[in-house]
Amino acid sequence: MRWFIVAAFASCIAVRAFGAVPAPAAKSVPAPELTAEQIIEKNVAARGGLEPWRKIETMVWAGHMEQAGGPMASVQFVLQQKRPNKTRFEVNAIGERSVRVFNGANGWKVRPAADGSPDVQQYTPQEAKFARDESVIDGPLIDYQAKGTSVALEGVEEVEGREAYRLRLRLASGERHSVWVDAQTFLEIRYDRTSYNPAGVPGTVSVFYRDYKSIDGLQIPSVLEIGTGSGKAPDKMVIEKIALNPPLDDRVFARPGRPSRRHSVTIEPPASAAGGTQMRPPAAPSAGPAAGPVPE
Repeated sequence: MRWFIVAAFASCIAVRAFGAVPAPAAKSVPAPELTAEQIIEKNVAARGGLEPWRKIETMVWAGHMEQAGGPMASVQFVLQQKRPNKTRFEVNAIGERSVRVFNGANGWKVRPAADGSPDVQQYTPQEAKFARDESVIDGPLIDYQAKGTSVALEGVEEVEGREAYRLRLRLASGERHSVWVDAQTFLEIRYDRTSYNPAGVPGTVSVFYRDYKSIDGLQIPSVLEIGTGSGKAPDKMVIEKIALNPPLDDRVFARPGRPSRRHSVTIEPPASAAGGTQMRPPAAPSAGPAAGPVPE
């Protein structure tokens, strides 16, 4: 299994991109009454508003991932994000830490060497392209024009018993993705995007957004599922704690493995006034965490 970060944007999340197949096709329903621009305007308002989202420069998620039929029922993760598209994703499984880092241009993954020391490998061109196409912090629809994305409305479909607008996105890179927006709440409920296997063969992975929470007035999904369309239980990413605008030094997103102090994130227990939980940011950001194997 290979995990990647996909935004929901927050869509900047960890998902199993390789080996997954798209979820079942959505069922068509009567034609929409709104334009793509009107749908996005309502979506932005439902998510908390354009200006509040523009004020978020950094975000940290902590939680656990559940892999259906995997060797471990649950593994802990911390995902750090910084605009425009810097990410650091750490997983702790049986005391071993793995890391994937992207600095906006280049990315690295840490694997164990034969002697147990960290083996740092650079992202493949396809992995780097996948990371560059992420919509870090706010997802693909908020400020989509500034991101160089064009959007077209393809119709209204039924997704898991709910009517949803299907929007086709063409990213600045040329990639084409699809987003389904709930016709009642105007929150994103599904995101299909292109993924590539190690041989560079393209495929599609479907991400479902569930259980939105209000964090300082911003709507953020707390559960993300990977739809396999195979009838098996989906893989899940459960976001338990969120920090908005914690200070994150750019060294957090530098190449791992260079001599430096250990990097860590401490999660504080008190809940925020908006119902979310706050994290204490790293006291001494660095680029050299201890690391274990990257999930494959």
